[in-house]
Amino acid sequence: MLKATQAGLDRILTLELVRVTERAAVAAARLRGRGDEKAADQVAVDAMRSELNRLPIKGTVVIGEGERDEAPMLYIGEEVGVGEGPEVDIALDPLEGTTICAKNLPNSLAVIAIAERGSLLYAPDVYMEKIAVGPGYPEGVVDLDAPAVENIEALAKAKGVPVNEITACILDRPRHARLIEEVRGTGAAIRLIGDGDVAGVIHTTDPDETGIDIYLGIGGAPEGVLAAAALRCIGGQMQGRLQLNTEEKIARAAKMGISDPNKVYRMDEMAKGDVLFAATGVTDGNLLSGVKFGRDQISTHTIVMRSSSQTVREIIARHQDLDKF
Repeated sequence: MLKATQAGLDRILTLELVRVTERAAVAAARLRGRGDEKAADQVAVDAMRSELNRLPIKGTVVIGEGERDEAPMLYIGEEVGVGEGPEVDIALDPLEGTTICAKNLPNSLAVIAIAERGSLLYAPDVYMEKIAVGPGYPEGVVDLDAPAVENIEALAKAKGVPVNEITACILDRPRHARLIEEVRGTGAAIRLIGDGDVAGVIHTTDPDETGIDIYLGIGGAPEGVLAAAALRCIGGQMQGRLQLNTEEKIARAAKMGISDPNKVYRMDEMAKGDVLFAATGVTDGNLLSGVKFGRDQISTHTIVMRSSSQTVREIIARHQDLDKF
């Protein structure tokens, strides 16, 4: 029986999570490049939910496919698992980068994070303003409320390089036109991405490999919590602020216990305690290889992490029992 202890979640649960993301990734990968975002997302949701309900946990989805009236499955507040075992919060995105998958572009993932009950930010499905950097910098080296110019310059100083050697990752959206202009005005480079900001944030943890030093901009709040969970395991700094810019959004947030619509959340406020994180590649990317379909086997590439031990494992699996997928 998997159980919660004073040391946190049973470590065996880390490997159980791999099966959850593998199943979702394989389902979605069958539809990559087909141009149908909804179909790819739906099969990933179905597969992830089915596998989650095999786990010996009392799980509650706190970050999911949307609120109950918007999502029929894996909605915020849905209970998953067999109903026995540790009580846990779950943040998930069965297909992070639906457009990426539909177009068969890099960095589409199946992602999940699990933590002890009350450890993950319980928030409505809205946008979130974010800033993130990898490990090795003084605490507070960047600040969500500071201008982009100051953050880029502070990061360059902390890294010991000129500003023109810093690269920022930003979602390619019209709302970021001014931000992009400000960053380019410093002399820093920009890596524009069409989707997949969980991977974008994680890429800041290994700039030598990915070429990305800082993540900036507004993306989904679910992706923000998932990214914070990953950084808790790998190391780094992140801040986020929910975009509660209408009375309706403020009211939805209030029902979830959020009283300050302007609050800036630190990484350890979005994901605290013992956190487990897993992601499996759907398409090839900088972080993970995508699912490979062979005649007699399916290959998957997964990264699984745990915050309490700061352990990061990469698992390349070859699945020969094709009936399970």
